[in-house]
Amino acid sequence: MSVIIELDLPEGLLQQARQMGLLDNHRVAEWLAEEVRRRQAGQELRKVLDEIRSVPGEALTLDEIGAETTAARAERRAREARR
Repeated sequence: MSVIIELDLPEGLLQQARQMGLLDNHRVAEWLAEEVRRRQAGQELRKVLDEIRSVPGEALTLDEIGAETTAARAERRAREARR
């Protein structure tokens, strides 16, 4: 399936885009695909953040987060050292 897209661009921008090959069908398709992926990722992130925010209890402090991170790294190093 194909669709024709008409753009109303300032002449200077149009000339620069043409010279850089930015108006090529493949290039525009890549831009659209990337924008779709970016927006889907944003929607997923918002869902995850909403889930995190809905968890009851107090949020961890920065010190607690630091301690958890340090402990996780130490555990990973210990596992890797046993290999």
